[in-house]
Parts: sequence; C-alpha cells; structure tokens
Amino acid sequence: MTKNLVNFIIKKYLKYDNKNPFISITALLSFFGVAIGVMVLIVAMAIMNGISKEFQDKLFTMNYPLTIYPKIDDSVKKDLLTHLENKFPDMLFSPYLSSQVMVQKDGMMGGGLIFGVDSQKEAKINKIYKEALTTNRKFEKYDLIAGAGIQEEIGLYKEDKATVFFSSLNPNGVSMMPKMKRFQFVGSFKSGLTAYDNAYMFTSLEALQTLLERDATSYDGIHIYSKDPIKDIEKIKKELPEFEVGVIGWWQQNGNFFSAMELEKQALFIVLMLIILIASLNIISSLLMTVMSRRKEIALLLSMGASANETKQIFFRLGMVIGVSGIIFGVLLGFLGIYLLGNFDIISLPADVYGTSKLPVDLSFIDFALILVGSFVIVLLSSYYPAYKSTKIDVLEVLRNE
Repeated sequence: MTKNLVNFIIKKYLKYDNKNPFISITALLSFFGVAIGVMVLIVAMAIMNGISKEFQDKLFTMNYPLTIYPKIDDSVKKDLLTHLENKFPDMLFSPYLSSQVMVQKDGMMGGGLIFGVDSQKEAKINKIYKEALTTNRKFEKYDLIAGAGIQEEIGLYKEDKATVFFSSLNPNGVSMMPKMKRFQFVGSFKSGLTAYDNAYMFTSLEALQTLLERDATSYDGIHIYSKDPIKDIEKIKKELPEFEVGVIGWWQQNGNFFSAMELEKQALFIVLMLIILIASLNIISSLLMTVMSRRKEIALLLSMGASANETKQIFFRLGMVIGVSGIIFGVLLGFLGIYLLGNFDIISLPADVYGTSKLPVDLSFIDFALILVGSFVIVLLSSYYPAYKSTKIDVLEVLRNE
C-alpha cells in the first residue's frame, strides 16, 4: 500500500460520516477534550508557579538569602564580617542589631521588631528598604522606617516624632524603667506580606548600639545577599568558627511552606492529567467504532495485498492526528489564557492574603515539557490499542458475511 493511499484513507475517515455521525462526534469530543485538558494544565501550572515565585520573591527579600547568627555569646564579631567581605567580594553583607519594642504616638501604641542596620549596606540587599528611603536627606541616627501596618495602626506621618520603648530596662531609683527614645519617622514600606508590614521597623545601627549598650564590634547577625545561596551556603560554612556562629538559608526558614506548595502543585498536575486521560478514552472509543464500521473496507484492503502493519498504521495515525492536533490547539489556548491573565485584571486577589492583587502567572519550561510529554504518551497509548485491534479482523469471515 502506498503512502498516498494511506493518507487518502486517513483524510476520508477524518471527514464527517453521515451514516455514522456518532463516530465523528466522538472524535470531535476527543479533540476538544485533549485540548481543554492541556489548556487547563498549562494555565494551572503557570498560576502555581507564579504564586510560588511571588511569595518566594517577597520572602527572599524580607528573610534574606542567607543569615549568619550567633550560637554561644549572642554576638557576631566585626572581624568575621570583614573576613567574609574580603573572601567573597561577589556577595553583599549587611550587619544588624535587633530588639523587641513598642512604638507610641499620641496615645496610640503598637509593637514589633526593630532592626538597626547600616543604611547603605542594607539598601543594596533589601529592595523594600531601599524603596522606603524616599527622603533626599541623609538617613540620621535616630530616624525610623516602619511597616505600613504599624504606620496605619498608630497614625504616623513623615517627620512625626514617635517614642520607642525597648524591652531592656534601666534602673530608676528603687524601680526599673524600660528604655525609651524619641525617633523621627521618615518613611514606610509595604512588602505585601502582612506579618512583616505589621511588625518590622528599621533604624540606624548606631542608634541601637547606643540604646542597647552594644559596642561597635559586635552584631546580632549578618544578612547576606547571594545570587546562588544554596551553593554559597556551603562556602560560607567553611569560613565560620564552628561552635560560635551558624548560617541559615531562607529556604530552611520557610521550608515547610514551600514543600507544601510543591506537593500541592504535583497533586494538581496528576489530577489535571486525568482530564487528558479521560479525553483519550474518547479517542479509543472513536477509533474502535471506526474499526467496527469499516470492517468491510479493512477486509478488502487486506485481500488486495495490504499488510496488517499497514492497516494498523492507518488507525494509529488517525488517532495521533486527533490527539496531537488537540494538544497543539490546547497549547495555543493555554498561552492565550496566560497572556490574558498576565495582562488584564480578570481575577483580582486580596493583597493582604496573597501578597499581591494581581494573579501572577509564570510557566516554567520543565512544567511545559512535562505537560507535552505526558499528553503525547497518553495519546500514543490510546491510539495504539484500536490500531492493534484492526489487524485482528478475520478477512474471510467478513467478506463471506458482509
């Protein structure tokens, strides 16, 4: 049997069959079923990736890629900072002090965690902090930057004075009084994550050194920016005094959260792949009905010299045409959906819950490849069985009876 004849028969079988319209309808449903399954998979994986990266980006900033923390004497020495800066010039380092505090203004009070940082070094590794430095003047010793939640809670405006109460105490005659200091509010930040916006504040490193009575050679820790923290954490560990300080990555601080998101993504992928599997059952039923309705034609082809392999090829390629065309159409619909979701506010999210008001979409190449491979394998297997059954027709019995 020539290739042209095979193609001719495939085109003939793809046309609408007036005598057996149900076969054509089933094939059409198979096509749309595969297309919709692929489209849903692409859009769903893009949304899952987008949300994961959105949270990762925000947590990456507020938690920092790497953090050095003390183990023994509750301090990290300046000598270690200098050594690491010289050893790893491709990384950025920002030392900090921290303390639990209460902030008061005009009878309104709120609590949180204040960080004393080097303004220039912190701005290089924390884009949210950098955006909050909107004032043109130099960041002074007792200036204060607070999260948007704290600002709204106690009604702070730029250049307002706010009293900050520290958890450490000062002796005052026969009693102990908490340390307090007037700070000048110069800006606020909004990370998109309520837990940070309602609790974090920043001031100068010198301010906390004075108020907490810490010398200039010790810190509570060092925040580190690295382009590849998972790899660089091992390099830094080798340079640290083993029993004095440790280093932790942002993914270790939030490991359970991202593990849960990855598990949810995998479960969603499997469930949605079942849509394509169900659609492929229509391919099987459509091809089997085609085989049964074309028994006479198949028997004639075999009696005229066509081989069983050639008849199998006809129905196998017929199923692949339906399935693969469905995959291609589904890919086009999927990318159209991603474009619409990414460029138009079709779905609006509560920013205080999800960290963003716009639905983030980002389809990774690996997910896209897995969708294509998985869909193709399902279509391939669905096309093979009916094609195999077409070779089991008894030519003599069909020609005798039909």
